[in-house]
Amino acid sequence: MRLATFNLLHGRSLHDGLVDPARLATAVAALDADVLALQEVDRDQSRSGQLDLTAVAAQALGAAEHRFAAAVVGTPGVAFRPLTHDDDGHGEPCYGVGLATRHPVLTWRVTRLRPAPVRSPVYVPGPGGGLVLLRDEPRVVLAAVLDTAHGPLTVAATHLSFVPGWNARQLRQIVRALRTLPAPRILLGDLNLPAWAARTVSGWHLLGRRPTYPAGQPRVQLDHALADRQGFDRLPPVTAVRTPSSTISDHRPLLVDLG
Repeated sequence: MRLATFNLLHGRSLHDGLVDPARLATAVAALDADVLALQEVDRDQSRSGQLDLTAVAAQALGAAEHRFAAAVVGTPGVAFRPLTHDDDGHGEPCYGVGLATRHPVLTWRVTRLRPAPVRSPVYVPGPGGGLVLLRDEPRVVLAAVLDTAHGPLTVAATHLSFVPGWNARQLRQIVRALRTLPAPRILLGDLNLPAWAARTVSGWHLLGRRPTYPAGQPRVQLDHALADRQGFDRLPPVTAVRTPSSTISDHRPLLVDLG
């Protein structure tokens, strides 16, 4: 089984600033992942051609099932509001996380996380970027219990806050939420935390140690695959870890092969 997590930057290329669905599909297909967690995912956004990017990625993988979970309605950096319930935002531009899998899904679960109450300085790449004070966004966790050859497996996708300390608090919330679902449990996503902090705060195993950001010359690992210590012995061993270059995004994808 190949697990992957990829912060898409809504499919945008740093080379020309464009979102090309064919380029996105080619980049995702090259991962050949059995389970793919996506962050910074658009649905019905004008900047990405009103596409459902999770659906584009799932089709590129030949994934049997997929789902998008919006964190906000609107466009981050412009105007947005939190969702009031899971069915909110249909027909409006949304932004969040996605999960695509080649394995049948027994159940889905969405958990919502509150934004940090303070603005925080963040470096924004590209023209007009630099260090800016940003308001945090609500976050979301999308979990699926998969039916695999090794039995049920819980896999979740998330993208945590960029505010130091608040992301650690969110990670502890996620651990509590996922432990209500069957073991083994794996969390995939952009945690906005270095590897040592992700391991220490969660108490879970790191399945792969590779820098993922920035994409051109990665220096820090923000994108992780964590496995709960409870039920860890029922997971196949890690046989390979890669962070291949891609034609899209400012992050590299993290690929972890099991078994």
